[in-house]
Amino acid sequence: MISLRLAVPVVLVAAAVAGCFTYFVTPPPAPRVVEAMPVPDTGTPTDIDQRPSAEEQAAAAFQRAAAAIQKQAPDAQASAGTDEPPITGPIPLPKRRPIPRPRL
Repeated sequence: MISLRLAVPVVLVAAAVAGCFTYFVTPPPAPRVVEAMPVPDTGTPTDIDQRPSAEEQAAAAFQRAAAAIQKQAPDAQASAGTDEPPITGPIPLPKRRPIPRPRL
């Protein structure tokens, strides 16, 4: 008789193989072709009294702020300390400290 320790992995592997086989063998579903329905022209604009959302207002404010910053300092560097030379040598690491042990 097959033990449960062997039967469970065999069933899981069989399910995985069946899933892979189904995925790779079956053709993908064909995309549906939806014809565009003609929109009746009523002569009335459809976006009457639509205010920008809070997200659109925030994006516009961000763009205005970015443009203002660009105007103030167009050639600004991302680094604050550009007058210092880059570090070329090895950087010393801190020394290891012993693990503090509780005193008895």
